[in-house]
Amino acid sequence: MSLEFISLENIQEFAHQYGYWAIFLGILLENLGIPLPGETVTLVGGFLAGSDELNYWLVLGDAVAGAVIGGACGYWIGKIGGWPFLLQIGKLFRVSEERLLNIKEQFSDNATKAVFFGRFFALLRIFAAPLAGIAEMPFRKFFLYNLAGASAWASVMVTLAFFAGRVISLEQLVAWVSQFAIAALLILVALIGIPIWLESRQVKRATSE
Repeated sequence: MSLEFISLENIQEFAHQYGYWAIFLGILLENLGIPLPGETVTLVGGFLAGSDELNYWLVLGDAVAGAVIGGACGYWIGKIGGWPFLLQIGKLFRVSEERLLNIKEQFSDNATKAVFFGRFFALLRIFAAPLAGIAEMPFRKFFLYNLAGASAWASVMVTLAFFAGRVISLEQLVAWVSQFAIAALLILVALIGIPIWLESRQVKRATSE
């Protein structure tokens, strides 16, 4: 996110110029996989609402709508063409179809948690919806958890910026939230990766014996 056109200053400028549209489109595009900092866009919207430049409820509605619509589009992208694409990626990295099917099944078992809580993790916010489509999660079920997760995430981000922005600078707020997000992502990777690594070691050991 170091590209100049998506710096914090430019996000603020876009929000000043285009108001609610900038917030809605920023979050929508991030959910479609375009590398835009949706979390920062949401914080900027909440900050401007706290300084009475925008309306709190309209900012919140924009954030929820952008996340829900973007998530729904991601779901259908994954459902329609995600699995063949994933198979091609698997061949490229020498991951067998059997292994991918196992991962698909594991995600399917935890799809509701991933869709809801994935909103609070940068990478999962982008990939949870397409993965839910690939895992063939029923759309009605996906929509409910997507809506609930988007509402919870947007409420936390917008409200945090609305109140915290009155006592600290926007730059400091964005920095703290980014640091927390990185730490949370590392913990999540460890929680997922370590058991998989231990399981693979046990399988290799059993095979060699």
